[in-house]
Amino acid sequence: MSRIVAARAVLPEHVYSQEQITGVLADALLGDEPAAVVRRELMRRLHTAAEVRTRHLALPLDRYRDLGGFGAANDVWIDVGRRLGSDAVAAALAAAGLVPSDVDLIVTTSVTGLAVPSLDARIAHRLGLRDDVKRMPLFGLGCVAGAAGIARIHDYLQGRPDDVAVLLSVELCSLTFQRGDTSTANLVGSGLFGDGAAAVVVLGERRAAAAGHDHAPRVRATRSRLYPDSERVMGWDIGETGFQLVLAATVPDIVDTYLKGDVETFLAAHGLAVSDVDTWIAHPGGPKVIEAIVRTLGLKPDALDVTRRSLASVGNLSSSSVLHVLQETLATRDPVAASRPAVMLAMGPGFCSELVLLDW
Repeated sequence: MSRIVAARAVLPEHVYSQEQITGVLADALLGDEPAAVVRRELMRRLHTAAEVRTRHLALPLDRYRDLGGFGAANDVWIDVGRRLGSDAVAAALAAAGLVPSDVDLIVTTSVTGLAVPSLDARIAHRLGLRDDVKRMPLFGLGCVAGAAGIARIHDYLQGRPDDVAVLLSVELCSLTFQRGDTSTANLVGSGLFGDGAAAVVVLGERRAAAAGHDHAPRVRATRSRLYPDSERVMGWDIGETGFQLVLAATVPDIVDTYLKGDVETFLAAHGLAVSDVDTWIAHPGGPKVIEAIVRTLGLKPDALDVTRRSLASVGNLSSSSVLHVLQETLATRDPVAASRPAVMLAMGPGFCSELVLLDW
């Protein structure tokens, strides 16, 4: 079994309160025409309901008023993403007691920008990765990609138990905000999503044992699920102005319909029940999604407190969010609970979910 030996999150230096962001983005997204008054009030209510207190942004807040089109925003994504990505990987490797030349595989995920060559190639020499490092860039998985990336690395390491793998997530959601788009989806997204990066170091079984990481959390099993008739629940419409958010109000309904059965089936295959799981490492999709997870699984009210704190302090970081939750969970996990299993879960475009069973 592979073992997660380090997780490190990195945030841009520009941090603002939700009220500051709402004021500036209302001007940028809606303009100052009299007809925009109603949408401004709706935007304020939606931003308040997101339960986000602060967010970190790729650019100073006043730059968003004058940011150019898709090309200009994507250039910023490459520049800032390269810096944040390098910092996250370097920090995670240092925490694991490793150096960049130890890395055999780097999996990179983002859904908020595009680059060819991909982001992993652009940071490889800056970091000092070997020239024979295997690269696996992922695009299109969105919020689910943090959990899915760990799952796919686990698949790889089952056949390469002596290898070192790194998952890097870079998401600069603020660069996708659509000016002039008064749709409810865009107004919700402008109040929910933030910017950040995270990296996770995962070792194959033999490499972990040789390095003395026998007590690090290990990936015991994974499960992927793609739901029917749900392509328009979440995603992007990509056009001349870049990424236009697709976000239906039915996400909590899908959680209510499918998640309980998925989790129970997954756990039962390993002789476990929901009550056996002490720790839940969940992606902070939003307040209603968090509430739906707690409700449908019958969890204790405080079971997703780490997820709630992450949402409040940095917003939804797409694929990076669940990795931020993972870092805090590993840093604060109760030693008394260390012998009990944990489940990482995330959902995203498809519509889909990913479950990862961890134990110690």
